[in-house]
Amino acid sequence: MLLPTSAGEFTARAFECPSGAIHLALVCGELDDGHRVLTRVHSECMTGDALGSLRCDCGVQLRTALRAISAEGRGVLIYATGHEGRGIGLVNKLRAYALQEDGLDTVEANVHLGFPPDARDYGETAACLGALGIQSLRLLTNNPHKVDGLRSAGVAIDDVVRLPTSAHVRNRDYLHTKQQRMQHTAPAGEGLDEQLPQVTDLSALLGTVSATDERPYVVLKYAQTLDGRIATHTGDSKWISSEPERRTSHALRAACDAVLVGVGTVLTDDPQLTVRLVPGASPLRVVLDTTLRLPPDAQILADAAPTMVVTTERSDVARREALQARGVAVHVVDAQPPWGVDLETTLRLLRARGVRALLVEGGGAVITSFLREGLVNRVIVGIAPTILGAGTDAVGDLNTASVASSLRLHGRAVHAVGDDVLIAGNLS
Repeated sequence: MLLPTSAGEFTARAFECPSGAIHLALVCGELDDGHRVLTRVHSECMTGDALGSLRCDCGVQLRTALRAISAEGRGVLIYATGHEGRGIGLVNKLRAYALQEDGLDTVEANVHLGFPPDARDYGETAACLGALGIQSLRLLTNNPHKVDGLRSAGVAIDDVVRLPTSAHVRNRDYLHTKQQRMQHTAPAGEGLDEQLPQVTDLSALLGTVSATDERPYVVLKYAQTLDGRIATHTGDSKWISSEPERRTSHALRAACDAVLVGVGTVLTDDPQLTVRLVPGASPLRVVLDTTLRLPPDAQILADAAPTMVVTTERSDVARREALQARGVAVHVVDAQPPWGVDLETTLRLLRARGVRALLVEGGGAVITSFLREGLVNRVIVGIAPTILGAGTDAVGDLNTASVASSLRLHGRAVHAVGDDVLIAGNLS
């Protein structure tokens, strides 16, 4: 039967296995002689695949693999049920999650429950591949044990094609555990100085992420020219930074729970604020809009990711209700003159919603407000080798009376990314 997906059209075949599991094969194109077929053997993950959990990389890997196979026009994805939690089942996986919240890593949690670190068996998967007429694979995986398990089951693997994803602050430790203790090949990508085309490990940029009970860990990120501009005098800001630097910005979005801008940025740039240049999950999009000037056709309201608008009593009630009818969360907070929305209240609101890491992208008024209020934990600035002259300043007046009282970054990290330089550091 045909199964149309967002990645393309596949032919779906189900296999009833002797264990009682049902493996689903999604076939793209003609397999011809069955040799060198691009293949993903994807272990079932209810929480990641169906519910979008950020504790693992499974859902992003599933979508990325489907796109890779569709782009090639020939390949197979085997969805292996019975592999939940690396073979321990859904209930035991949730028990393992509870142990991880008490400090164990994913390997230690499985062992504590009486299971091996990886209890999967690939015999039934091999039988499904044989039934499809597949003679040899180019296997999409970062896991050498999966390669060994399939080969032990009689599957010929010609090549291993890596499938890294952009790490989230929620799964960063999990991915590092897979790399260090389970020998997975850089599941979160390489470091900034050894960039792959699509995935970069941003640990050095993000620093140590630590939210409080009152507010999220706030990362302020913006791109500017050498002379500190984020736009020309006409308001043009596309593109100050190079594509590698913009890809890093998308990876930062994928790493955080939410990304925040002011309505001025929406009116000027009409951004999507989604993750498109790297394989990762798009965060909650937050717009500060004192009087609800947000256009109804703004891209930030599209259904590619959830959106929250934070406004004040100065906004029109009918416009609030219209946004809510579209599935947009609208929250009314106190106004804070002269900047508009009260930022402290907004941060408490986001933390109560479960946001632990917040990426603030601008514009200039929002950047200045967060810095002036002392609400930023980490600053990341991309500096392009460009001089604009007159234009929009990245940062406005901070009431700094002397150089000695200026804001300074601590624990700095500096990286060359494409034509740009990234500087990151903590603010006290």
